[in-house]
This record gives sequence, C-alpha cells and structure tokens, in this order.
Amino acid sequence: MPDSPRFRSVRPEPAVASDPLTDVLAAMHVRSALYFRLEATAPWGVRFAPVPHAKFAMVARGSCWLTVKGEPGPIALRAGDCFVVADGSEFLLRDNLRSSTVLCRELAESIEAGIVRHGGGGAPTVVICGWFTFDAWSSAPLIDLLPRVLCVQTDDAQAAALQATLDLLAAETSASAIGSPIVVSRLADILLVQTIRAYHASGASDAVGWLSAIKNPQIGAVLRAMHRDVAHPWSVEALAGVAGMSRSAFALRFKELVGVPPLEYLTRWRMYKVGCELRGGNASLTDVAALVGYESVGALNRAFQRIHGATPAAFRRAAMAGESAPARQSRRA
Repeated sequence: MPDSPRFRSVRPEPAVASDPLTDVLAAMHVRSALYFRLEATAPWGVRFAPVPHAKFAMVARGSCWLTVKGEPGPIALRAGDCFVVADGSEFLLRDNLRSSTVLCRELAESIEAGIVRHGGGGAPTVVICGWFTFDAWSSAPLIDLLPRVLCVQTDDAQAAALQATLDLLAAETSASAIGSPIVVSRLADILLVQTIRAYHASGASDAVGWLSAIKNPQIGAVLRAMHRDVAHPWSVEALAGVAGMSRSAFALRFKELVGVPPLEYLTRWRMYKVGCELRGGNASLTDVAALVGYESVGALNRAFQRIHGATPAAFRRAAMAGESAPARQSRRA
C-alpha cells in the first residue's frame, strides 16, 4: 500500500535504558506505520513483496501458514499468534500450502475502511497486517541483533494487549486528527516492543542469538555491564571476570551466542552511539570520543571509519546536509 501524507516523520523522546534490550529499543525510531485488516476465506493466499520496512501480522481469527523467503520451512499460525519480519523480506500467508497467491498491492486496490477481503468463500481467517517504516540509522542495531523472523504464540493477556494496541492504531490511522502522526509513531513503537517482549518471554529466543545471550546468566551479565558503562576501558579479562568464567571459555561462549567477539560487539555499539551523537548534537569530537571511552580523536576516527566507512567529521557533515548516512557494516553480511 502506498504511503499516506498523514504518516509524517516523528522522532520519539529517548527512553532511559535499564538493560541491553531497552537500550536497543530506545535507540529505535519508528517514523510511520501502515495497517490494514485482511479478511480471507478459503482457499486464499497473499504474497507480501519485499520492502525496506519491518512487517508485522497477528492472526485474529482462524489459522494459516506463514512462509518467509530464506527461512527453512513454513510456520503454522493460529488465532493469537503474531510475527515480525524485521528486514522486510518477502513472505506468503495462505490457508493451505498448495493455495495460489495474489500480490498484496493488487488486493490493496479494493481496500475499504482499512479492510481487504479475499478468498473463495470457505473457512474464514482474519489477519491484522502492516509494516513499520524506521529511521534507517536508528533501526540498524535492532535489525542487526534480532532474528529476521520473530514468531510468537501469545497467551490471552499478551494477545489482548496486542489487540488493544492494534485497535488504537486503527483508530488513529482512520482519520487525520491533531497529533495523529505522533500517536501513530508511539503506538507503533509500543506494538513492536510488545511483540519482542512476548517473543522474549515465550522462550522462543532460547536457541541462539542476541536475545538468548541476554537471558544467559553469564553473558547477559556482561552485556548489561557493557551497556551500563560503555566508556569503561573493558578488556576481555575484565569481562570474563564479570561473567565469572575463564578468559578463553568466556570469549568462545560470547561469540557463540552474540555472533561476534566481545570487544568487537563493544566497538560496534560504541560507534553506533557516536553516530547518534554526531547526528543529533554539536558536541566536539573530543567530547564524543570521551563519551564512549576513547582518549583521542585519532583513535575514534580509526574505529569509526572501520565500522562505518567514513570519518566522524564526514559523517557529521553528511547528516547536517540531510544526506543519507554512510552504510553501516551489518552483522548479517
């Protein structure tokens, strides 16, 4: 569906971080959100083309199959289940794995009052669908650190909370009222946080990845320490001490769960914080360097250019000129 003029760029106030997940979510800024209700009857199938946005959906009634391009296999969904495709990859929703599909944008031509109807008249399924448009820079840690697909089976309380947020989102997107862009942005933030929190609480994140690392007693303690004091002169030995592990065992376990060595993770997060400062403030490079634990601008320059492909000064000039920030090196690469 095309963007609407009423979804303008809004930057929420930063939250106070108390843990690594909050730190990452606080850095994220949802710029806009689009939302619609799919009322389908069997047989039916919808193909959602790849977009540079995070897509989400919640099954409000019935059941269906989710197939995400690049993922190993289809996922069965039932009423109350929700998912987020963080990188906007193509996915299919179908009542049956053999059902043919129609492109979502073709169905969008027949939308009425935020509702899309599709299918052959059989068993009904209702899916709340939509996507978030993020500020590209602020969303980078979220996209890098979270799984491509978050799929969670909500309990009654979680489903009720998600539905209430979706209802509020639907009300705000149905009419252009004073302050609607701000309300839509904040509700989109809440919806995404609710989904991630439900996924985290469900135990689905126990297998591998950054969310699993947060829940791990040893590695989680290290992540909290790094995020709490990013400027501290951390060493692998000091971090291993926080974890209560030997240096070698800690380094191996951290990389297994997080995907990069501990000091590489710390450097990437520091350089992300530097980028935020350069985009939003006028602090000197000396002050910015001190903020993240670098004693000299030269050391900061080298680290920032390695991670982001540009010097801090060039990055700041581009940001002030309203140009796109240099591309970050993604852990997914």
